[in-house]
Amino acid sequence: MKEFLWGGATASYQCEGGWNEGGRAESMWDKYLHEENLENGDVASDHYHRFKEDIKMMKEGGHTSYRFSLAWPRIIKNLEGEINQEGIDFYNEMIDTCLENGITPFVTIYHWDLPQYLEELGGWLNRRTCEAYMHYAKVCFDAFGDRVVHWSTFNEPRYCIFSGYLIGNYPPGHRDLQETLTGSYYLMLASAMAVKVFREGGYKGQIGIVHSFAPVYGVDGTVQTRIAMRFADNFLNNWILDTAAMGEIPGDMLGELSKTCDLSMMLPEDLEIIKHNTVDFLGLNYYARAVVKPYETGETTLIVNNSGSKAKGTSQTIIKGWFEQVRPESSRYTEWDTEIFPEGLYEGIRQVWKKYHLPVYITENGIGLYEDVTVDQVDDEERIQFMNMHINAILNAKEEGCDVRGYFAWSPFDLYSWKNGTEKRYGLVAVDYEDNLKRKPKKSYYWFKNVIETKGEAIKRETYGEV
Repeated sequence: MKEFLWGGATASYQCEGGWNEGGRAESMWDKYLHEENLENGDVASDHYHRFKEDIKMMKEGGHTSYRFSLAWPRIIKNLEGEINQEGIDFYNEMIDTCLENGITPFVTIYHWDLPQYLEELGGWLNRRTCEAYMHYAKVCFDAFGDRVVHWSTFNEPRYCIFSGYLIGNYPPGHRDLQETLTGSYYLMLASAMAVKVFREGGYKGQIGIVHSFAPVYGVDGTVQTRIAMRFADNFLNNWILDTAAMGEIPGDMLGELSKTCDLSMMLPEDLEIIKHNTVDFLGLNYYARAVVKPYETGETTLIVNNSGSKAKGTSQTIIKGWFEQVRPESSRYTEWDTEIFPEGLYEGIRQVWKKYHLPVYITENGIGLYEDVTVDQVDDEERIQFMNMHINAILNAKEEGCDVRGYFAWSPFDLYSWKNGTEKRYGLVAVDYEDNLKRKPKKSYYWFKNVIETKGEAIKRETYGEV
C-alpha cells in the first residue's frame, strides 16, 4: 500500500471557532445560525487556537495526511477581494505544522462557508460568485502551493446546494428547483474555473473535487426501476462526477430539467471552460448507498434527519416524476437514519474507477454516535466495527485493480456537526465541550493507529460477491 494516505478530515467552520478573530469576515453560516438562534460554530473545537495540539495527536495516532478546508471568509476580506494577511499567516503556520509532523496537507478550498458579503448578492445564484471564487482560489494557490500538492476545489457541491436551495435545511434556506439548478451550475462552473487557473499557473501537484457519493441500487430489475435508477444517479452523482471528470453535464438530465426550468444561464463559453478543465482525481465521501424505486405518487419531498433518534425514520426523498428513495427494513441504521452498508463503498469504487479511470480518495467515512465523553476513555467499539468494514471494502476494491490512494476518517476529533450541533460525535478523539474542550483519545484512535502502522494488515478481512 505504498503512497496510500491515511488520515482524518475536518471542515473549517466545523472545527476552527475563532469566528470573529484574526480579521475573519462573517460567513453565511455565522449569520444564519445567529439569526435562527441555533447551536453554532463560534467556538466549535477551537482548532483555531489548538491546531498544533490536534496535529500532534494526529501524528501520535499514526496519521500520514490531514484533509482540512480553508475558510474563504478568513482569507478574503471583502467584495473587492482584499487579502487578509492574518488568515494567510494562520494557514501557513497550520500547513508548516503538518509538514513538521510528517503529515501531508490535503487541502479543500471551499467547504460551505461562503462569505456573507457574497451571500448578500445572491450567493451561488450570482455568477459574480464564480469570479470571486476564482480569485480566492488563485490567492490560495499562490500562498500555499509551494507546500500543498493535493487540492480539492469543493467539498460536496451536491449536498450543500441541495440543502440550501432545494431542501431548505441549510442557509440560505430556500426551496426552489430553478435556484437549485442555477446554484448547481455556477458552483460546477466555478470548480472548472479554479482548475483552469491551477493549470495555467503551473502549480505543482493535483487538483480534484470531493463528492457526497451515494451509489444507486434498484428494488428490482424491471425497466421502470432501471429508469428510476438513472434519474437517481443523475440527481445524486452524475451531475457532479460527469461534469468534473468528463467535462459534460448529463444531457438526459438537462433534457428533463429544460421542461420546467430556465437553462439560459448555461453559456457556450462557460460550457467550454467546463469541457476543457477536468479534474485529476475524485474524492468520494461515502456514508451510505441509495436504494430507489420508480416514482408512484406524491409531490417532491426531501426530509433530512437533523435530530437523531428523536426523528428516527423521518428521512425521505421523493423526486416527483423521477424516483423515490426507499429504506430497506432489513438493514441496520445509525441514529441519524444512515444505512450501514459497506458493500456499497466496494461496489461504488469499482463503478467510479471503471467509468472515469481517475485516482480515487475516500475523503470522508465515519459514523456519528451519542457518546459520554466524561469517562477516561470512550469505548467506541461501534465506530471501530464501522471503520473496519469500510476500510475492508476499500482494500478489496484496491486489490481488484481500482486506483484508490487514501482513506480519511471523519473525523480526527469531535467537531460541530452543522444542524446536528455537538451532540453528534464522529471523532477518534473526544472533545469535552463542558470541560475546557479537553481532548481524550477514544478506543478507535488507538485501533486506527494500529491499522495505519500495519498498512491495513490489522483489518479483519471479508470478501463480497460479484456485483
